[in-house]
Amino acid sequence: MRITTPLVSGAADWRISTEGQIHDTADLIVAYLAQLGVDYVFGVPGGAIEPFYNALARSSKRGGPRPVLARHEAGAAFMADGYARETGKLGVCCGTSGPGATNMITGVACAYDNGIPMLVLTGQPALPNFGRRALQESSCTGIDIVAMFSHCTRYNTLVTHPEQVENKLVAALAHATRTPKGPVHLSIPLDIMKSPLPRSGVACDINAMLRPASLIDEQAIDSLCGQLQQAKNPLLLIGGSCGEAVGAILDIAVHRNAAFIVAPDAKGLIDPRHPLYRGVFGFAGHASAEMALRDKSVDLIVAFGCNMNEWTSGGWSDALLNHRLVHVDECEEHLVRTPMARLHVRGHIAATAARLAERMGAAAVPVQLETGSVIGLAASDGARPQLQQPQSQQPRMAPLSLHEGNHGGPVKPQQLMHELGRLFPAHTRYLADSGNSFAWAIHYLSPGAAASSIPSAPLAGKGGWLRVTMDFAPMGWAIGGAVGTALGNPDVPVVCITGDGSMLMNGQEISAAVAEELSVVFVVLNDAALGMVKHGQRLAGAERIAHQLPPTDFAALARALGAQAFTIERLQDLAELDIDAICERRGPTLLDVRIDAEEVPPMSLRMRVLGTAV
Repeated sequence: MRITTPLVSGAADWRISTEGQIHDTADLIVAYLAQLGVDYVFGVPGGAIEPFYNALARSSKRGGPRPVLARHEAGAAFMADGYARETGKLGVCCGTSGPGATNMITGVACAYDNGIPMLVLTGQPALPNFGRRALQESSCTGIDIVAMFSHCTRYNTLVTHPEQVENKLVAALAHATRTPKGPVHLSIPLDIMKSPLPRSGVACDINAMLRPASLIDEQAIDSLCGQLQQAKNPLLLIGGSCGEAVGAILDIAVHRNAAFIVAPDAKGLIDPRHPLYRGVFGFAGHASAEMALRDKSVDLIVAFGCNMNEWTSGGWSDALLNHRLVHVDECEEHLVRTPMARLHVRGHIAATAARLAERMGAAAVPVQLETGSVIGLAASDGARPQLQQPQSQQPRMAPLSLHEGNHGGPVKPQQLMHELGRLFPAHTRYLADSGNSFAWAIHYLSPGAAASSIPSAPLAGKGGWLRVTMDFAPMGWAIGGAVGTALGNPDVPVVCITGDGSMLMNGQEISAAVAEELSVVFVVLNDAALGMVKHGQRLAGAERIAHQLPPTDFAALARALGAQAFTIERLQDLAELDIDAICERRGPTLLDVRIDAEEVPPMSLRMRVLGTAV
């Protein structure tokens, strides 16, 4: 699509040339997506949304946004989620009326809880057929899909007239991409979708309209700067919304010689070899992080971009939520969860951190990592402390290499995480699924020795080398998310760490990776059980029931879907794989890893919150 220049210098009168490209309101929607640089729309077609797919067909012929066929609408939403996290662009998913729309709700709710900008489009029967029991009707007179989406979207509406389409679309895009970010939903009847445009072209340059404002609270920054300079032993907590700000935050940490810890969803934003790193705090975290917070000599805790939910706050730990805390965040919904904090700093996190670093005179210079490599972070005004290696929350074996320990029996999950980080390239993207998968990954997975401390993560807080989903945490999110990630960045290997339960729930999306020829490695932790349920029941002394799964050959299943697959029964099987060839292959690979079913994941925090001592 060709964007014309403004007729008047400085005017926002950008228009897309109509030269046979825009036929109806569906074309108009695609034109706006093209303006935003959206490459893909993830979904499953159907009669009520056919005009939108016709518009996508016309768009794809001229190099614009094209459809990606998911195998289930929830998978489409997970793909849009993964695409948005990797690229920083808007994720877009769509489904037809009725079950097509209801199938997407889980993925949309997940995006809502994780602040993922997403446009959700659903079809409806034609307006004159509302209330007449039309096939798959999901209007207010049928299965009311707009009402269903009302609690998991930032903007949600039924379009009832062609003249509403553009205004409501622009409003939806603004709500999706501005803080608090999240999914937005437009439900569009069939006759509205294929209506002729009331006028030609788009009304505005949507990129200029949605450009984020770098809001800074100068007075609060002055106060925080003074407190950081006066503190004798400050500690920083880096949360999941710090993707664009992590460089400046680390400048501040090294300038003040302040140790830092990370929330589970921020582990992928830093290099765990940094000498000031003290581990993950929260779910599946490290004892060293808990010890750092409980150190009585720490007189100031500054939390950047942490939403303070159950898993990022350590189950609302009193070690964090006390008078020592300063909470820096762009989202008011996050700040209201810390009423006990001594100071709230609201503003754009990257701009706030950069201004704070500037005020403190924290100049970036190379920092020597423990392994001897050098990365550009910041200068220290004091002696560099030695790295305190993160410790487990519970006694368990340390990760072993392929040259040590267990070779003949089931694979220890700890060893598997260690080897995945060592064997795959440093720029690999890892997505860890709900359940045991993200418990093991958060605690033990680390990137290769050559990894940069600040990965390419254009979307603040959602990128990095490890992605997890907090709060809603649906099983199978990482499977669809990996497909979206690989489409968003085909130049990096993508590793999806998932469980056998999640694979049985959403594994059909491997077929989408086959169709798109994506280099995704699906690592299945196969223990013939819903592992977190099983271990949770044992630790709680509850009845042991409804967690067993029959033995399943996931390698055979993957091959039936068209993927390459290997069964890993011992560590040596992993060592014998040609990882380079797997990463270069145009198509997915599945590793069916038979893990030791008796190894307990680091889940003591969850048990404490549930009221069960571990």
